[in-house]
Amino acid sequence: MHDDALPRPIDRWFDSYSADHRNPLNVRIHTIAVPAILWSVIALLWCIPVPVDGWFKPGVCAAFGMVLASMFYFRASRVLGFGMLAMFVAMGAACWWIASASGMRTLLWAAIAVFVVAWIAQFIGHKYEGRKPSFLTDLTYLLIGPAWVLAKGLRKLGIAW
Repeated sequence: MHDDALPRPIDRWFDSYSADHRNPLNVRIHTIAVPAILWSVIALLWCIPVPVDGWFKPGVCAAFGMVLASMFYFRASRVLGFGMLAMFVAMGAACWWIASASGMRTLLWAAIAVFVVAWIAQFIGHKYEGRKPSFLTDLTYLLIGPAWVLAKGLRKLGIAW
């Protein structure tokens, strides 16, 4: 965690997000479902058709989204930015591999299935929590959730972010 006297905006976001995620079952569900949702969104963006004969290749929409999100995370914290970039590279590589090995249709259906199942899990977790999902108050929490999960993992490893 950051040691300066004034909290950074990301610290305030995490404090608010944490307040909506205190139930241990809900936290465990989020630890799995949030990265799953992130992957599924990247995969869905990967599946957006682009002209193959131009500069653009399959996955360019996902790459564009990952670059924009990375800018948000790097602005919040360099360590979180690099961590999220590593996650994006791994998730992008997984999308590329699935699309190459099994085709775009398989990637699309896998993304849809993961997206639906992970969101159902999220809402079940919030039922146990007794609080509504944070993103219903501010859509920025859709970006905060993955970084919050990463920050929890970094904290367990003793890495300050």
